[in-house]
Amino acid sequence: MALVVVPVRYPLTKHSRRTLERALEVARDRDAALTILHVDLYQNGRKVTRIDLKEAVEGTFGPLENVRYIVRSGFLVEESILEEVAAEEADAVVIGGQQASRLRRIFRRFTDNPDINQYLRTHLDCEVITVEPSRT
Repeated sequence: MALVVVPVRYPLTKHSRRTLERALEVARDRDAALTILHVDLYQNGRKVTRIDLKEAVEGTFGPLENVRYIVRSGFLVEESILEEVAAEEADAVVIGGQQASRLRRIFRRFTDNPDINQYLRTHLDCEVITVEPSRT
């Protein structure tokens, strides 16, 4: 079964809800499982649980099937996302436009080509779907 990973903030922001909405559409269209990922930054000192994340998501979107909730701890959100995508062997990752910009900056440090989609396809065999912020 195909797998889509979507990183989100907690509590859910407007942008996270929009990104999550797109990830749900992608997973539905591809008949894929969905992993909803939140990265708890060590430096923030906050502890978010899988239950917190699940309640926030289902409070917004209702009960969801074929969804896995993961909370990882780390120093860098982007690194934790890449590790999760690789570990899960995801077919696609859906990220917000702001997250894509941060990932591009990180890739520039390691490679001459800041094309996230190409980098992930080369290294992880993964499609990247970017959700731009709404203009409303």
